[in-house]
Amino acid sequence: MRLSVSIVSHGHGPAVLALLHQLADLQTQRPERVLVTLNVAEPLLESQLSGQAWPFELALIANAAPRGFGANHNQAFARDRQAPAPAAAFAVLNPDIVLRGNPFAALLTALMQGGVGGVYPLQLDARGLPQDHERRLPTPARLGARAWARWAGRGCREVPPGAAPDWVNAAFLVLRGDVYGELGGFDERYRMYCEDVDLCLRLQLAGWRLAGAPGAVVEHAARRASRRDLRHLAWHARSLIRLWNSPAYARYRASPGVAAP
Repeated sequence: MRLSVSIVSHGHGPAVLALLHQLADLQTQRPERVLVTLNVAEPLLESQLSGQAWPFELALIANAAPRGFGANHNQAFARDRQAPAPAAAFAVLNPDIVLRGNPFAALLTALMQGGVGGVYPLQLDARGLPQDHERRLPTPARLGARAWARWAGRGCREVPPGAAPDWVNAAFLVLRGDVYGELGGFDERYRMYCEDVDLCLRLQLAGWRLAGAPGAVVEHAARRASRRDLRHLAWHARSLIRLWNSPAYARYRASPGVAAP
């Protein structure tokens, strides 16, 4: 299964380089194409990327003005579709991802299972502890419970091991190319926050499954900027309001098997 990877840099030059070298070092199941979007001007990173030979096709996209998370990955997907050999699997990776071994063999195997439209690895923090990247449908009650748990110093994991999440964060998410296209990619009205929630809900409403890939492990230090930056907090609140008023949210919440808050 041909694989393309989309990475967006917003001043993340050193992290992007480190991730690309990790991808280049993979001996098997290496992506055939990596699309790097420079969301802001990074002349040094651009020269570093262009000045090296890579064992995959490297496509550089330089934005004239910054775009949102979903818009950037949609743009990369459209670029991949225009290539002579578009990939059957399209991966969205944050630049601060660190690979723990090669996760792609397990991910692509899981993606080829019947009815699976999107797959994801286990995300660990730098201490090797699981991140709370698997989540249940966000409701005001659940968000309040999470905030209380953090204040009390308790864990915030919402999904028990082995249970199916309602959504996963898009720090590392691999989707079938035809499914990404069928869904129209990320909803670009979510400039930041909740676009991954919306995509996961719409994927499942379209009849596809979201699945973890046993054996696929990565490290990701979630920034959680909305807890420290008022601008990010405002973006997060705006995105939540959009999500809660969306048809996809209403339809998913009414679906059989969705647990009440």
